[in-house]
Amino acid sequence: MKMVEIRKLATEDLNKKLEENKKELFNLKFASATGNLEKPHRIKELRHEVAKIKTVIRERELSKEEAN
Repeated sequence: MKMVEIRKLATEDLNKKLEENKKELFNLKFASATGNLEKPHRIKELRHEVAKIKTVIRERELSKEEAN
């Protein structure tokens, strides 16, 4: 996902997406350890997507704090 797409999502949707990505990342790491991984580049993509989502969530938290 691109940052523009991530920023359009609601915070609740971002949290759901974050959990889904973390589960998929865990499963891919497990598959990698057992040698059954078909798309090794997917791990890197997921790590980056998780970081992007966390960044947007944190930005929203900080903007709420500044508003108060």
